[in-house]
Amino acid sequence: MALPDDVLELAARVRNWGRWGDDDEIGTLNLITDETVKAAAGEVRTGRRRTLGIPLDADGPQIGAIPGRVNPERTMLTVNAPLTGDPSEFCTSDDVVTMGIQAGTHWDALSHVSYDGNLYNGIPASVIDESGATRLGIDKIGTIVGRGVLLDVARAKGLDRLEGGYPITGADLDEAAEFGKVTVRPGDIAFVRTGQMQSFLAGDRMAYAIPAAGPSLQSVQWFRDHDVAAVGTDNITFEVYPPERDDAMLPVHLLHLVDMGMTQGQNFDLEGLSADCADDGRYSFFVDASPLPFTRAVGSPVSPVTIK
Repeated sequence: MALPDDVLELAARVRNWGRWGDDDEIGTLNLITDETVKAAAGEVRTGRRRTLGIPLDADGPQIGAIPGRVNPERTMLTVNAPLTGDPSEFCTSDDVVTMGIQAGTHWDALSHVSYDGNLYNGIPASVIDESGATRLGIDKIGTIVGRGVLLDVARAKGLDRLEGGYPITGADLDEAAEFGKVTVRPGDIAFVRTGQMQSFLAGDRMAYAIPAAGPSLQSVQWFRDHDVAAVGTDNITFEVYPPERDDAMLPVHLLHLVDMGMTQGQNFDLEGLSADCADDGRYSFFVDASPLPFTRAVGSPVSPVTIK
């Protein structure tokens, strides 16, 4: 079933195809320039650091809803094995991990989703085959480093956590920016807090999965108007789930990744950052959230680090 006419009209309004050239493969990450990164360094005042990644282990957030997207399983290959056979000399331990690339805290590549046969910039979805994404892979990105902003929608409303299934709108994002006294600038890396992560941290993976508050179709134009470079959320679905309407499945994914070319990600732990920002009253910071360069991958794990 094709997307409804009003969703297609919104897609046309926010579309960035050709904005950075017909061969572009990184979309809104072009908005992160040498100048914006240099300016972002000014956000560092204390050197205080925080990671936004969740642990990579078998207790991750995946519950089997997507076949094969397994939580990380780490096993030992060798344990104190002597390289020469003599244990008094060099001995080594090594391990191996099996996981879904998008199982934990991760970014979606622009090749992650398609509709009507198209990926971002009008690139045909056929560029993805059994070898992976021959174009628009996560390896095309390189770095995601710059000024981060926390849009704490839950705290702005005086809540620990938004109600499950709450559709975040552009007005909600304005409210969060005003609450944090932060101006969202072109090239910023935004993190939207719903409080959903609290369920995962409490060990309730089912409650974490569904229902979840998240960005809705009513937020898409906001991200386009503010020229946000990338956005991460603290839930497993990124956008509001169950979907806000019956005639469009995960439409925010489609408009962000396919039309806008905006990198998005899920499972960011924003709880500690929320408390930190509330304590010092500063909702902007320097952040390095660069993906791992998996060749032809349609996503990547990430261990984001904020510095204030």
